[in-house]
Amino acid sequence: MLEGIRVVDLTGESGALAARVLADLGASVTRPEPLDGGHFSRQPHRHAAWTARSEVRRMAPEDPALDALLTEADIVLATRGHGVDVNRAPAAVWVHLSPFGLTGPRAGWRAGDLGILASTGNLFATGDPDRPPVRCAEPVAFAHAGPEAAFAALTGLFTGRPQQIDVSIQETVMVASMGGAGRFARDPDRGRRRGANIGRTREIWPCADGWVSFGLRGGTARAPSLEALSAQIGHRVLTERDWTTFSPTTTSDEDLAAIEEAVGTWFATKTMGELDALAGETNLMLAPVNAPPQVLASGQLRARGLFGPLAGVGAAPLGFVHVHDGPAPVGPPPAPDPTATHQTFGGSVGAWTGTRILEFGAGASGPIATRYFAEHGADVIRIESRNRPDLLRGYGVVDPDDPDRLERSPLFDALNPDKRSVAIDLSHPEGRALAIELVKTADAVAETFAPRAMAGLGLAYADLVEHQPDLVMISACLNGQTGPRRDHPGFGGQAAALAGFDQLTGWPDRGPVGPYGMITDSLAPRFSAAALAAALLRRRRTGQGTYLDLSQVEAGVYALSPWLVEYQVTGEARGRMGNRAGRYAPHGVFPCAGDDRWIALAVYTEPEWAHLAAEAGLARSEWATMAGRLADVDALEAAVATWTAGFDALTLAERLQGLGIEAVPVADFADASADPQLRARGHYVALAHPVLGPGEYERNGIRLSGAPCGYLAPSPTLGQHTDEVLADVLGLDDREITRLRAAGAIQ
Repeated sequence: MLEGIRVVDLTGESGALAARVLADLGASVTRPEPLDGGHFSRQPHRHAAWTARSEVRRMAPEDPALDALLTEADIVLATRGHGVDVNRAPAAVWVHLSPFGLTGPRAGWRAGDLGILASTGNLFATGDPDRPPVRCAEPVAFAHAGPEAAFAALTGLFTGRPQQIDVSIQETVMVASMGGAGRFARDPDRGRRRGANIGRTREIWPCADGWVSFGLRGGTARAPSLEALSAQIGHRVLTERDWTTFSPTTTSDEDLAAIEEAVGTWFATKTMGELDALAGETNLMLAPVNAPPQVLASGQLRARGLFGPLAGVGAAPLGFVHVHDGPAPVGPPPAPDPTATHQTFGGSVGAWTGTRILEFGAGASGPIATRYFAEHGADVIRIESRNRPDLLRGYGVVDPDDPDRLERSPLFDALNPDKRSVAIDLSHPEGRALAIELVKTADAVAETFAPRAMAGLGLAYADLVEHQPDLVMISACLNGQTGPRRDHPGFGGQAAALAGFDQLTGWPDRGPVGPYGMITDSLAPRFSAAALAAALLRRRRTGQGTYLDLSQVEAGVYALSPWLVEYQVTGEARGRMGNRAGRYAPHGVFPCAGDDRWIALAVYTEPEWAHLAAEAGLARSEWATMAGRLADVDALEAAVATWTAGFDALTLAERLQGLGIEAVPVADFADASADPQLRARGHYVALAHPVLGPGEYERNGIRLSGAPCGYLAPSPTLGQHTDEVLADVLGLDDREITRLRAAGAIQ
């Protein structure tokens, strides 16, 4: 899709995935590296995974060949310390990735994956309540940042002008918490570690030889799976229950304990393979917690052709999205008309202003993907139904009899600002006809239904391109649109298990925990947004429509490519490591003064250790080298913990940052809500919802120099804009709208 787009990659570990994403979307990527290879090249597994489609060239910074590359570049990706003057590529879109952004009081702070996660509330909420917060053993912050930076680059290209784009990895990762900090004003929950639970119920269960992911949450989407499991177990506490109306929010502790006892006892008698086979036979919403051998052997992933050869390694993911060309273009489409959109930013247009996207589906992944476009000016219209409302509209709602219950979900509200809602009954012939008429006005369709659902409604891509030949459409679901497990149900928790994130999160002496930031509901949408942006850019350039088929599981596996490479090279299926990094020490989360207060601290070089050792009184000869510290890491970390326990976390972090040491307070959602760095960068937008009242909405991590972005409206109430859209977009008059409502086509 990005054929002819030239990218220069000046990133380190934190940004290299962005280059791989652009390369897999068709761009030509050149990676200049120092003559000695640089730090990133000395991480062979990660370097091999993320540079597999790049031309790596060793050259000095002053080499004229670098100037030639930069002069021809459409996109330059850069992380801190790249040492290249932006004026050497004045016509390019520059994307600058940094831990906390280029502006704000903490712009100069140091942080890797651990420190960034610590700053977001995400780390605080992950792990067992009786231990420190814990991270995934793979750098999740960088996994989120890569596709978001790729989307930023394509957004910059879409403006048609050179851009300096500031991407804060901290703000990028905030989305992984599903708006937890932004919701704090309405829901004063600091966040807390729940072990293997999501909310009040267990998500990750031990079985005879490992673990499986299975969510004990009711509703119409999950009820068939819960009913099937209940029939298998046969316990009356399960079989005599109405799972459609079951809600962990309103169920007593005693009742939940009885349910979990029945399910857990039965799981313990079965192997992962037995449970996986049963899930395939009965459509249980269950998934094994996979390690690399299971991921690489997956019949579903192999049927979809995810893996291909990587020189010197074996198999590695070839990409993250399946791209299918639409009908032959008849010519480039007209340029977007900024006046056709429903909003501008104080009279200025955003990067995607004039673009219209129709959104179908339910859950979190679709709204997160389209929110990127809404934030930058696109007209995103959600097609909803009162007959089967989005499950997120009921998430966390306590009173089922509340007439406003579909408008009270803080989670739905957090993920859908600046969109319009149209309530249509798609099963009604006239409702379907209205949807098609809206498609004719749209640039793209984004849907997250189960496979074949859109076809069942007569709204599959093959149906829609008959009306809009240059349409861009993305279908994003658990397993993708093809393969033996395409119809297998599940949510982000199951995808995280299948991809391997659960296997990597927690302590080596305990089972997996979470998922929190590792859940693919928040990770996969970044890949969806990047793919959709690439397809829309291609459509503008060539008139070519595109169909995109994205699997949440495949996006997760793709993000874990270095883990799979490492396994095939070393034979070691690395698992949970707590907060240790394997190459550096100390690297962990240490206690500070106060209740459940912690600091994330990492030392990468000997000068950094010398400063820390002097401050903490830890200048022991056996710890003078990294090798010595790694060999005695238990005693080292115990000594560091004893020292940090006497300090306020923020005071200590500021002190150590002044010495060039990565030290970041572990923020809960209250801390993240008040974070001066996020406040200074305008991360939170204050808006008033008609039912929920005043609240704050979190922005993504992208700031363009030449195009405004933000939110102008809260999430829509269900069907709030039905009449407005039918009148303004389709030109229907009041009489026709009244007739359609009376007929049941609109709601």
